[in-house]
Amino acid sequence: MSKLRPEQDAFGAAMYDCLRGHSGWEIVERDDGYISSSAGPEAYFKQYEDWSERQRKAIALARGRVLDIGCGAGRVLLHLQGRGLAAVGIDVSPLAVKVCRLRRARQVLRMSLTQLSRRLGVFDTVVMFGANFGLVGNPRRARWVLRRLHAMTSDDARILAEGHDPYPRPGAPRRPGDRQHLAYHAANRAAGRMSGQVRIRIRYQRYATPYFEWLLLSREELRRIVVGTGWRVARIIESKPPGSVYVAVLEKQESAG
Repeated sequence: MSKLRPEQDAFGAAMYDCLRGHSGWEIVERDDGYISSSAGPEAYFKQYEDWSERQRKAIALARGRVLDIGCGAGRVLLHLQGRGLAAVGIDVSPLAVKVCRLRRARQVLRMSLTQLSRRLGVFDTVVMFGANFGLVGNPRRARWVLRRLHAMTSDDARILAEGHDPYPRPGAPRRPGDRQHLAYHAANRAAGRMSGQVRIRIRYQRYATPYFEWLLLSREELRRIVVGTGWRVARIIESKPPGSVYVAVLEKQESAG
């Protein structure tokens, strides 16, 4: 999604309503007709104390000038500002950008992931919370984005990339929808795609985004994706007990020779 028309800004409309005290739920619609609800727009306004354990551990690693990709309602930006860090947020949603500015986030730009460039300057940390590593959409674009971020970050930069493992955990109880998800994975593989390469849109009231790709990756799949991009997975940060969502800390590889 490079540009949203007003009637397509479902994500931003839900946040803007939430800011004004009107609660509602976003619906996630997959291209095979599977429908689920989001965690609700209140999740984008959580204070640091209410963040997941993995996010609290990961954000402690943020340093220097920070880029927040998919900044939503600005919870990460406001936390970083409170720590005295220079933070820039980007989001494709016009209303998300408006919400951030209303909440006094200092630097927020309406921009898609594929519009990233060195014109934004050089960053020391990149944050992709809310499982926003999925915004890369597919393996080819993931590698393009990682190379682009490599070119616009300092030598000791790190990416705090939150990902979502699409596979049932061994020994875990069956979840509602597992059968449909596994069938979707199989259809993806048959078509030459990754299992967790999903095509979805967000709906809220009368708003609906265009369909867009979202990439769900296991921890091992992420390790394979980053090969050859100049980044490596330095560590994985989990909540306790570990679940399907994790934060991968990506660091730059040392140049050979």
